Amino acid sequence: MAPSVRTVPTASKARAVQIIWSWRGGRPDIEHIGSGHSEAEVELLKAAAYRKIAGEGQDQLDLGFDDEPTNGSTGGSSSGIKVASMRMGPLIEALTAIYSGLGFEDATEGDEVFYQQVLARLVEPTSKYDSLRVIEEMGMGPVSYATVKRRLPTYATSGFRRRLAAALAARADLGPHALVLFDVSTLYFETDQGDGFREPGFSKERRLEPQITIGLLTDAHGFPLKVTAFEGNKAETKTMIPVLQDFMATHQLEDITIVADAGMVSDANRKAIETAKLSYIIGEKLPEVPYPIRKWIEDNPGQAPPNGMILSWPVYEGSAGQRRKSLIYYQYRENRAKRTLRGIDQQVAKAKKAVEGKAPVKRNRFVGIEGERRFLKEEIEQKARDLAGWKAYITNLPPEKASANYVIGAYHQLWHIEKAFRMSKHDLAARPVFHRQKDSIDAHLSIVTAALAVAQRLEALTGWSRKKFITTARRYREVTLNINGQYLTAETDLPEDLIAAINAIHSNSRPD
Repeated sequence: MAPSVRTVPTASKARAVQIIWSWRGGRPDIEHIGSGHSEAEVELLKAAAYRKIAGEGQDQLDLGFDDEPTNGSTGGSSSGIKVASMRMGPLIEALTAIYSGLGFEDATEGDEVFYQQVLARLVEPTSKYDSLRVIEEMGMGPVSYATVKRRLPTYATSGFRRRLAAALAARADLGPHALVLFDVSTLYFETDQGDGFREPGFSKERRLEPQITIGLLTDAHGFPLKVTAFEGNKAETKTMIPVLQDFMATHQLEDITIVADAGMVSDANRKAIETAKLSYIIGEKLPEVPYPIRKWIEDNPGQAPPNGMILSWPVYEGSAGQRRKSLIYYQYRENRAKRTLRGIDQQVAKAKKAVEGKAPVKRNRFVGIEGERRFLKEEIEQKARDLAGWKAYITNLPPEKASANYVIGAYHQLWHIEKAFRMSKHDLAARPVFHRQKDSIDAHLSIVTAALAVAQRLEALTGWSRKKFITTARRYREVTLNINGQYLTAETDLPEDLIAAINAIHSNSRPD
């Protein structure tokens, strides 16, 4: 039996092209050539299969045409048909539209290396060297690795980073009293020795290796405004003020409202924010039961607070004549209380077993030890139960400008910056694995910041996750054939939902 070519459907709704070399014992000897999602791709794969059967060279695809021999053909009944290019056209054009719409093309003065590095980080995060393969597989002409290395130091310069930050700020949700979110994270390095910048410090991932601290400033929707790298052993609370001051000076802002978690803001930081005449909304820690909550409990014994109830309490700071007033809002949530009380019940049950000698003593805040005696810390338990369900928020915004609901709602926008960190660290592989020097790390973070902005904009315009869009769009390619000197481009049929997503990108990504 002569070898034959067949196509079969796949689980991903593509068509696989296979060569059946022979049949033995009722079973075919099959070689898989590839899978295509469009007619053009399937025809190319079939042509490659026929060429393999015929044992011809790589440059000729015999499709069985009976034209006369021409330049580039081998003669006989074979025409000269070559694949001129295969390009992820829909994906490239969509990402390029967002990139240009965010002003990056103007901000970088048309820097081709930066543009390619951002696209490669979005499509398949990898090393700078391997990114050239990603660009080539996308159907673009990659620059040389020597050019990448030569251009990389430019992206760490203050001038380049300021132009990039200006482009980000111009597209962000900023106004006279704009909300900005700030948080920090850490990126570790696989090395044993610190160098003054990469240093061991407090790690949120509980790692011991040298690390750097990353401060991320975003608008209220999580759109990145500025990414700054600090020494790995620098306290989180000392990163905020330099970032805010530089951001405001760069964009000539007189006032912003910074939103941050309680762990980010020490008393010294809050006083520095006040001194800089900035507004803030900060989560407040509750080490003790504050007076307003204690008073409500005393006035309503045995009752649970109404869901969503808010208590307020003024706080005055500063010397006489320069006193500053802040407000603390205490909000009670029933669901929050249920979760907390469930955890308290579990811890108390374990504490009782430890006190009775029925279980080993482990870390448990409700267990007290004095010499050989073990006892249950009932006062600590009662305090924990009194605070269950309560969350505190402190702000220096006056009530006439910001209601309690506004303050609490603004604080709960912090999930946006947490999502941005997850995307940058995991989806975009922000950890600078292949960089050692501070300038190289800063340059790498410039690329990651731009990629994060494109990814955020992509998700906002399409409603798709970055991963879903990239995975879907990269399957569809534009194929250009060279048929005896004539070029023919076969366009790919796209699914309707992808067409809608791409149209949303192009209609909303025009540069200003």
